[in-house]
Amino acid sequence: MSKFIIALDQGTTSSRAVLFDDKGNCLAIKQKEFSQIFPQQAWVEHCPKEIWQSQEEVLKEILNLPEVQSGEVLAMGITNQRETTVIWDRKTGEPVYNALVWQDKRTASICEDLRKQGLADYCKENTGLVIDSYFSGTKIKWILDAVEGAREKADNGDLCFGTIDTWLLWNLTKGSSHATDYSNASRTLIYNIKELQWDEKMLEALQIPKSILPEVKDSASYFGVYESADGVIPITAIIGDQQSALFGQACFEKGMAKNTYGTGCFLLMNTGYEIQESPSGLLNTIAWGVDGKITYALEGSVFVAGAAIQWLRDGLQLIDDAKETQGISEETEDKDVYVVPAFAGLGTPYWDMYSRGAIFGLTRDTGKDHIVKATLESLAYQSKDVLDAMQKDSGISLKKLQVDGGACANNYLMQFQADILDVEIERPNLIESTAIGAAYLAAYAIGLWSMEEIKEKRKVDKVFSSVKEDTWRKAKSNRWDEAVKRTMNWVEQ
Repeated sequence: MSKFIIALDQGTTSSRAVLFDDKGNCLAIKQKEFSQIFPQQAWVEHCPKEIWQSQEEVLKEILNLPEVQSGEVLAMGITNQRETTVIWDRKTGEPVYNALVWQDKRTASICEDLRKQGLADYCKENTGLVIDSYFSGTKIKWILDAVEGAREKADNGDLCFGTIDTWLLWNLTKGSSHATDYSNASRTLIYNIKELQWDEKMLEALQIPKSILPEVKDSASYFGVYESADGVIPITAIIGDQQSALFGQACFEKGMAKNTYGTGCFLLMNTGYEIQESPSGLLNTIAWGVDGKITYALEGSVFVAGAAIQWLRDGLQLIDDAKETQGISEETEDKDVYVVPAFAGLGTPYWDMYSRGAIFGLTRDTGKDHIVKATLESLAYQSKDVLDAMQKDSGISLKKLQVDGGACANNYLMQFQADILDVEIERPNLIESTAIGAAYLAAYAIGLWSMEEIKEKRKVDKVFSSVKEDTWRKAKSNRWDEAVKRTMNWVEQ
């Protein structure tokens, strides 16, 4: 009988279910997009019920495959967009409001209040995070304050909070499991990553009752079961998407790093069992909890990466398909044009909620292809900003960066990234590292594969090495730095 592992990969724009066999081969991917809701400028919402329905639909498609019907699913892992916040009624399971997405900026004023209370240093030291609307804590406060009756219900213990992993788990287990893992908890602004418990001081500052919070467990743990018509599947892993990609890339040793090119770009470096100080504004985060041990990571966040390519397609209608950007960029001459896609402010190392996107260097002979090329290159420039800060803070000079995510299939982007960084870019055969990480963890939790066996499963597709001189690299980087400075503090606080 064939045996399988399923990864549920719930992302910012789509829900996916990915099927692996017991040797780690990816056999099938089912995907369904869901609605992006923009009630007003800088607000981004998702319908929690639509997320669950889309995720359950693709899971059922996988379970209905003939080979799965005649085989056995050993375990299931969940990986998810992080920080996105859902609050629902404990008795009915109904959300009290739409999910506030990690990109949402409506809580900027709440963040300002926290800073005025002098919590910035405390927050960085204890939660590992900077005070920013990116994280879940201020989103929880906004929902409890904005929705009539929500705060009273929360105080009475009638509401549940969860990031998307917790919301999916609740529905998969029919309300019997309200839990999360260390990696997701560490992205909330209300979890103490040193003491490994919800932080009383941050909860008090944000007026969040402890009763709404999920239990926090190891990333490889027993979280409950999903019952289908064909049997019961244990859920044995939960991990945030970026940490999952780090695990999926087998970055198990201190100093190993990966960059995921998705809706945003997220660069993580394994820092082992220690929390690394970061004067440059990098985040300290929990990579995973396995076997009762916590592995930490440094993280830099680029808010808009693949989303900038979507903007070229859907907003400006300059391309019909993201794949066109490679050919356009290869065939278009180099103009002094720079696109800074600060649509949702700037992340690491700037943390400017008030910057906005801009195009610099336009002349009369600038065409749409120059804008397409400059937008694609912006993914590499933003990643360079993060990696520079990471190497400075860690004291580790990277010789190699492991990459994954949809945009890493773009050869022009990967070559440009190698050129601007002057490090080797290593792309694996399977770029679905997020789903792979959740599958690996789920399999590890049931004793199917060891860490060494997981390492052996990773295969390299291509290595990109720099072919440019330092003078080119410095000139390009200086122009990019100048462009970024001119976007900052565009919106009045």
